Amino acid sequence: MSNSTKVDDTISVITSDTANLVTNEEEASTSHYIQLNKSSDIQDSGDGSHGIRRRQPVQKFEPGSMNILSAKYESLDYDTCENHLLLDEERKRGYPFVVWKDIARWFIVLLIGVITALIAFTIDICIEEFSKIKYKQLKKSVDTYVLLDELYIPYLMWVLTNICIVFIGSMLVSYVEPVAAGSGIPQVKCYLNGVKVPRVVRIKTLFVKAVGVITAVVGGLAGGKEGPMIHSGAVVAAGISQGKSTTFNKDFKVFQYFREDHEKRDFVSGGAAAGVSAAFGAPIGGVLFSLEEGTSFWNQGLTWRTFFGTVVSTFTLNFALSAYHGHPGELSYPGLLNLGKMEPFPFQFYELPVFMMFGVVGGVLGALWNHINYKLTVFRIRYVGSAWLRVVEACLVAAVSASCGFLMMFLLDDCRPLGEDPTKVPLQLFCADGEYNTLAAIWFQTPEASVRSFLHDPMGSYKPWSLLVFVVVYFLLSTWTFGLAVSSGLFIPNLLTGAAWGRLLAIIIQYMLPGNSINPAKYALVGAAAQLGGVVRMTISLTVIIIETTGQISNALPIIITLVVAKWTGDFFNEGIYDIHIQLAGVPLLPWEPPPLTHNIYASEVMSHPVFTLRTVENVGHIVEILKVVSYNGFPVVDPPLADDAEVTTYKRLRGLIRRDQLIVLLHNKIYNENANTTWSNFNVDMDMFRKEYPRYPSIDKLDIQEWEKTCMIDLRPFMNPSPYTLPHRASLPRLFRLFRALGLRHLPIVNDHNEVVGMVTRKDIARYRVWRHRGHMGMEELLLSSEI
Repeated sequence: MSNSTKVDDTISVITSDTANLVTNEEEASTSHYIQLNKSSDIQDSGDGSHGIRRRQPVQKFEPGSMNILSAKYESLDYDTCENHLLLDEERKRGYPFVVWKDIARWFIVLLIGVITALIAFTIDICIEEFSKIKYKQLKKSVDTYVLLDELYIPYLMWVLTNICIVFIGSMLVSYVEPVAAGSGIPQVKCYLNGVKVPRVVRIKTLFVKAVGVITAVVGGLAGGKEGPMIHSGAVVAAGISQGKSTTFNKDFKVFQYFREDHEKRDFVSGGAAAGVSAAFGAPIGGVLFSLEEGTSFWNQGLTWRTFFGTVVSTFTLNFALSAYHGHPGELSYPGLLNLGKMEPFPFQFYELPVFMMFGVVGGVLGALWNHINYKLTVFRIRYVGSAWLRVVEACLVAAVSASCGFLMMFLLDDCRPLGEDPTKVPLQLFCADGEYNTLAAIWFQTPEASVRSFLHDPMGSYKPWSLLVFVVVYFLLSTWTFGLAVSSGLFIPNLLTGAAWGRLLAIIIQYMLPGNSINPAKYALVGAAAQLGGVVRMTISLTVIIIETTGQISNALPIIITLVVAKWTGDFFNEGIYDIHIQLAGVPLLPWEPPPLTHNIYASEVMSHPVFTLRTVENVGHIVEILKVVSYNGFPVVDPPLADDAEVTTYKRLRGLIRRDQLIVLLHNKIYNENANTTWSNFNVDMDMFRKEYPRYPSIDKLDIQEWEKTCMIDLRPFMNPSPYTLPHRASLPRLFRLFRALGLRHLPIVNDHNEVVGMVTRKDIARYRVWRHRGHMGMEELLLSSEI
């Protein structure tokens, strides 16, 4: 029996009663089937399968399931197509063009840093000024009506103000650009991993993001502006690096040579880092964030350019904010999150277990935060699907946030002498003359200012009962807020919650050890780091961000210990919040490492089969028909089979790979061979013909192909990739995974011993095998593919 037939025998085809669940893979040049090796069709086989959970195709699922991959997501082409046109262009332009491209890259990174910082500056000033107006008016109203015993009037005023402001941002997100909801970090992470997230880097998304984050923070929601800045930086990078705007249909005729996925990806990773740098004033933290959380593909040149972009971003924002606040040249406002100058806090060796305990608390609370938010997100997916319902929910949360703040101020008697007040609008309320309400000080300012208060206020500033109630209320409010149809992040709410319970634990430690003088700032900072680390599960970048934000390298050891323990503790229960949202969306994200113990799964089981192929010189009518019938994005180019016997299974020898968008551009420009003497060199064809249409190529249905044209031929050899990556059918799943992950592949032809195409593997085929971890146990499950999510 030939190798080809052996491969064919390992494929089992899905039954007809489950065809509604599995849809066509949008990227492979194959018909998609669920493949299961006939020798391992059993559930949780104990015979060497290491607990692999085989997902049976007959399973039904509800919206919000974690075991489904969406067929709607396509991949990005991070692998350069080295066809004859590209090699010809390189030969003609030579070394001067290489130098010019490198200079252009540095210039683009400079622009990305400056523009990202200016957007951050605009957002920060708008939030600060609008918040000042809002809270001053509320203070006036409270001061007036508390004497008349009519506090319901300022309460209603607060609620209505929150609702009206949040309504504007929520309407924009729900009806104009839904992808602008949340922080945008999961979407950017998916984009940099190689998944094409629709509309994620458009100018309209940036506009909605900027306005939405202003309305969310001014509207009193438990959200921050730092996360959305990362998304904003990514959009700025994607727009500038292409030298054109498809939204405004304007081409500036510059940077055409960067109009390809892998070049755009590098700029987007730099833009995300510039966003982190602008948000936290942390250039090194920005580079490390992009490396740890975002970018899947990295090189030394990208490191230098990204660091340059983050430094430019921090410096520009610092200069603009310092000038705005009346200190030009001082450069005392390095980021949006200004935690204030912190003194180095001394710590003893015996305090290290205390920091570890803080990490455990942060990990447990972070896991609980993620679990509650996961349940809320599933509920939203199932029951809050329509746009108007999402707007209503956002307005409801705005009203509840104001109500919680008012009730805490009204019911909890926590007063403090005037003179050391951190807030600009101290509210007396029911306090004695010369005192102000400390909880009103926390609620009547932006969340960033509240974090500063918890970090810098002296011991005894807050009563333990007030802190406990605040932690519980704000913890629940922040879990409810993340995932609403508004643009807001989760960094600040979790830093604020963590700083509050860190200060509370400091009071408890002081009570237990009355002889020692406890520094509350130390425990508030460690608590803030533990809470945020328990939610997002970041270690290296978050450590550096906190060090750079507070300006104290000597605090590094306690923060590192706390974050590592928080991550380990949280990972014991569930995954980080970004990974949970990515899995709920069904995005085929590839993790850093291949699934362990999967060397017994072979390419012949993973691949899709049979393959739609094209000949080296193909008929136009045949190409048009294939493009209309299937939605695949890659087609192997092959020689005709050597044998023509219907009784023998034969395959076609691989010559190259051509993408769908390349075929559409060729048809659009009518690059035909009308007779045998016509070659591609007779046409004025170069790489700019393909770059001009990037990234939104026309649909095959919009092309005007006459009947006579369908009899013409196209020579695909100059345009195809003549040396695509391939693997034999006996390659293992980890080998497939590493090739996809390291090179950013979109399609991988599988060949037999005679270099004949027997199948095709795409990102979704690899992403179907996912590792699960829960409470010390782990295993692998095989996911299903559906177009319903």
